[in-house]
Amino acid sequence: MFASVGDRLIIKGHKVHEPDRDGEILEVRGQNGAPPYLVRWGDTGQEGLVYPGTDAEIEHFEHNDS
Repeated sequence: MFASVGDRLIIKGHKVHEPDRDGEILEVRGQNGAPPYLVRWGDTGQEGLVYPGTDAEIEHFEHNDS
């Protein structure tokens, strides 16, 4: 799993009717885009360090590095 700052981390719901959880990646602390990631969660606004599991995916966005 590889990400960049500004990408979105999506964690799938674990039970029927449980919503997915998503957040913005604020920092990438691993090498070459690898976890852990500092994430701001969209549902609570809280920030936390995340080591994503197999239930997670990264939604990549175009990044303007200027």
